[in-house]
Amino acid sequence: MKASGFLLRIENTEGEARTGTLTTPHGRVSTPAFMPVATFGAVRGISAADLQSVGAQILLSNTYHLHERPGEETVASLGGLHGFTGWSGPWLTDSGGYQVTSLSDRMKIDEDGVIFASPLDGKKRRLSPEGVIQIQESLGSDIAMVLDECLPALQKDSPEENRTRMEAAMMRSLRWAERAARARRSEAQAVFGIVQGGIDETLRQQSAEELTRIGFDGAAHGGLGLGESRAQRMEAVRVAHSVLPSDQPRYLMGLGRPIDLIDGIACGIDLFDCVVPTRNGRHGLLFTSQGILSLKNAVYRSDERPIDPNCDCPACVGHSRGYLRHLFKCGEALAPRLAALHNLRFYLSLLEQSRQAISEGGFAAFRSEMATRLEHRLAD
Repeated sequence: MKASGFLLRIENTEGEARTGTLTTPHGRVSTPAFMPVATFGAVRGISAADLQSVGAQILLSNTYHLHERPGEETVASLGGLHGFTGWSGPWLTDSGGYQVTSLSDRMKIDEDGVIFASPLDGKKRRLSPEGVIQIQESLGSDIAMVLDECLPALQKDSPEENRTRMEAAMMRSLRWAERAARARRSEAQAVFGIVQGGIDETLRQQSAEELTRIGFDGAAHGGLGLGESRAQRMEAVRVAHSVLPSDQPRYLMGLGRPIDLIDGIACGIDLFDCVVPTRNGRHGLLFTSQGILSLKNAVYRSDERPIDPNCDCPACVGHSRGYLRHLFKCGEALAPRLAALHNLRFYLSLLEQSRQAISEGGFAAFRSEMATRLEHRLAD
């Protein structure tokens, strides 16, 4: 089954980097795009109107957390994610596999899925490949993800043992993907497979080949950001792209830092998500066009400048660094909200600039320039 009303049109390329328009049942997305993370159906402290004002096009929510509360039946009864949350644009729902498998001693994986003790009430729950698809169809997201087996960073065992575990998880994820594909009932929802295999190029290619054979509407890269180098990650992505359909969207899951987005774009990634901008913002760590700024530091106590003179977000328009630092020190709720909004605007603007650079044939130069700035820390 293929989703109806779902299409990626590639418009510009520079090397492997590309821009396009992703058409979904609830609107169009200019790609490459960053998806703010609304785990429980909301980006913490930020309204749907605020998100739209800083340039968000598509949001991500989490199947596992919404299944736990309020339950997919409640969400469906209130108009699905779009009616329930007030965000009328496209939604992508993660399967929740990473969150469940991170419960470690609370969960057990078998061929049928994942059994876990709910952190809410301690009762046993099960997520299966079929059940995860059914939950996401009830939630009504535009894009759903298959359930996969997520492994933590493998560093303590021998390379041979690590590869054996990685291959077993990858093969199980493929068997689950087959079952997820057969469980689909809604033509109004796209479903993405998830490439696994760590940084092992052979496993990564095999996973991508099998997902292509099964037939999904797009593909995500999972199991990365676990300690590998930037070069290793980019090569793992490129290996998968060599066999994934070029006319389908490609999604890098859970990464990351601004430099990770730039690297991903250079490899042909279309969609990104991460909690880094909002989480760091709530703790006073801000991304700017000059570098990374720790707003709580005393050096900014009397600083009259905005966070970033090149930013048009609500935090930078009419507020000084000194004032925002004061809000943080007072524990005022406005501080983390404004700071998170700023970081989101920075990320979304970075993607806007990347799209423009690709369309003008200047992305390589833009990437080189930004690589230095993005890692620079401003004076403490």
